[in-house]
Amino acid sequence: MSKIKVAVIGCGSISKHRHIPEYASNSNVELVAFVDPIIERAQHYAELHGGKAYSNYVDMLKAEKVDAVSVCTPNYLHAEISIAAANAGAHVLVEKPMATTAAESEAMIEAAKKNGVFLMVGHNQRLMPPHVKAKEILESGKLGKVLTFRTSFGHPGPEGWSIDGRESWFFRKEEAIMGAMGDLGVHKSDLIRWLLDDEVAQVAAFVGTLHKEGTDVDDNATCLLRMKSGATGSLVASWTYYKGQDNSTVLWCENGVIKIDTDPNDQVIVELRNGTVERYKVGQVATNEKQTSSGVISEFVTSILDNKPPRISGEEGYQALKVILAAFESEATGKIINL
Repeated sequence: MSKIKVAVIGCGSISKHRHIPEYASNSNVELVAFVDPIIERAQHYAELHGGKAYSNYVDMLKAEKVDAVSVCTPNYLHAEISIAAANAGAHVLVEKPMATTAAESEAMIEAAKKNGVFLMVGHNQRLMPPHVKAKEILESGKLGKVLTFRTSFGHPGPEGWSIDGRESWFFRKEEAIMGAMGDLGVHKSDLIRWLLDDEVAQVAAFVGTLHKEGTDVDDNATCLLRMKSGATGSLVASWTYYKGQDNSTVLWCENGVIKIDTDPNDQVIVELRNGTVERYKVGQVATNEKQTSSGVISEFVTSILDNKPPRISGEEGYQALKVILAAFESEATGKIINL
């Protein structure tokens, strides 16, 4: 098969560190276009990898016949661009959160179906080796049913990650729509659904701006979740973990506990009620400081090559987003939200 022609829309940090290098190292891909309103950023990658630079996606989609796109833009553009790309006949990999509303998510899913293309969401947590190992252990049945859990994602905030630092779109509500919950919380809502093979039934949440000055996007959220199985737990997202970043998950089960990314040496630890302790070194969860392959690009390209719908589909991304939207509704109303 000829190479998959890919365009990357948005040339910020997630493209720089993940999408572009992972496409460039994939022998089945040809990078043909880069799009960014700051044209110099797109030109930089066109010079590095070949292809053309564009300042807007409309011109690119008219000029190029691409097989697939990565949408790596501010959140408010995810739906608009994904739908336009699907209508142009391109498979779509969109960064998380896939959209900012339920209506946008549904329109994206419908556009992909109507045009016979795949829609995948960049939820990389379920592809990280410690989470893959934990899922395997849970599916073995040795721990029994998950009863309670906590899952957390916190770091110092996008100013240390974004290409624009403190001037980043992440802090502009009209472009980001949501802050730490859209950036980090949605990763964890996707992860907990996948690990437990369960859906969130109820959400109660405190979501607010505690410390980031000059912005009205949320920088912290603490949520209580009840799953359909009855399991209960907490989900935390924070942009103010200035010391002690956290990307850990702990599941307390009938027969013991499984700890993921809580130890610097052993990424998965299982402590059984009979006294047995199992420790697994399986590779790190990627962080902003320690970039490892996200697995997302490989997964997306493989789904196109095999003509198989991606496992991290638009529908999956929508279920993860619903949890985040419910958390905002809970904060606004002071109520427990039923999903």
